Amino acid sequence: MKKIVTILGARPQFVKAAVLSRVISNHKELEEIIVHTGQHYDVNMSDIFFEEMEIPKPAYNLAINGLSHGAMTGQMLIKIEEVLEFEKPDIVVVYGDTNSTLAGALSAKKLHIKVVHIEAGLRSFNMTMPEEINRILTDRISDLLVCPTETAVSNLVNEGFSNMPSKIVKSGDIMKDAVEYYSKFSKEKSTIISNLNLTPNNFVLATIHRQENTDDLESLKAIFKGLEKISKIKQVVLPLHPRTKAILEENKLVFDIKIIEPVGYFDMLELLKNCNLVITDSGGLQKEAYFNKKHCIIARDETEWIELVENKFAVIVGNNPQKMEDAFKNFQKSTAHFNLDLYGTNVGESIYQEILNII
Repeated sequence: MKKIVTILGARPQFVKAAVLSRVISNHKELEEIIVHTGQHYDVNMSDIFFEEMEIPKPAYNLAINGLSHGAMTGQMLIKIEEVLEFEKPDIVVVYGDTNSTLAGALSAKKLHIKVVHIEAGLRSFNMTMPEEINRILTDRISDLLVCPTETAVSNLVNEGFSNMPSKIVKSGDIMKDAVEYYSKFSKEKSTIISNLNLTPNNFVLATIHRQENTDDLESLKAIFKGLEKISKIKQVVLPLHPRTKAILEENKLVFDIKIIEPVGYFDMLELLKNCNLVITDSGGLQKEAYFNKKHCIIARDETEWIELVENKFAVIVGNNPQKMEDAFKNFQKSTAHFNLDLYGTNVGESIYQEILNII
């Protein structure tokens, strides 16, 4: 039986991997070994996802976290290489744009193991973002480039990937499969709406965690001031990322919004289903907002998911509090139907078949 090693490190990757792991398990043609680097390591950022989503428990947990980018990536390279040398897989699958993604791809390539990059071709065109560096380098050494959108395919073609020894495929967005599948269970599994005493469609869901925002104190303050302005109109609920929490506490910053601990996937789905709209600097949450028919205000200066902005489902406001408030008010008047097929269907199965074709 052919063997796949899947490298995971951050919570969005757990969600995406749950889809493909289920397809692999259903077909019973491949053996999957999951490696968790430990990049997201506390219960609410990691363990709860494996439990809730019934993802196979990682065969390896490398427990690498809390380090600088260089130290983290270096440690991951060492440990992942040891795993790959022992397991001898036919293929390594990586997701997205984290340090875990790059380390997994590099380790595999140096051992002459084929690499599949799911979410290939995404570009913010902002080279100050660690994620942009990770995704560009991972794309360059991958054998199968699985693109979620036509824009992602075009990015790779424009960069000359058509002339490189890799295969480019447009699969659609694997996160869409996850939302569709787990939404069937979230209402019975989650009690977060009643626990927080929230009224459906009467609160705003927010998340802020990107390094470009958290490491720039003035930017972080401006974003939270924008959230505070909106909270005077409609309640803002913010599951607080550990990095953001540490910086707020270190600088003794307090804002008049409802801050809660990080939540599991079912809780997040229920918050998404029941919120009025989403404000975020997360890439994945922009799409999840769309899948749940919610507008999204993007607290960044660019987005990889440009089709959401072009079709007026999302708007980029950066760290400008006034633009954030204006976008919120404009979206209250929107009559969008969210019925465009931007991200495909049955994506996990499509990716699985493409993997079979290159093994």
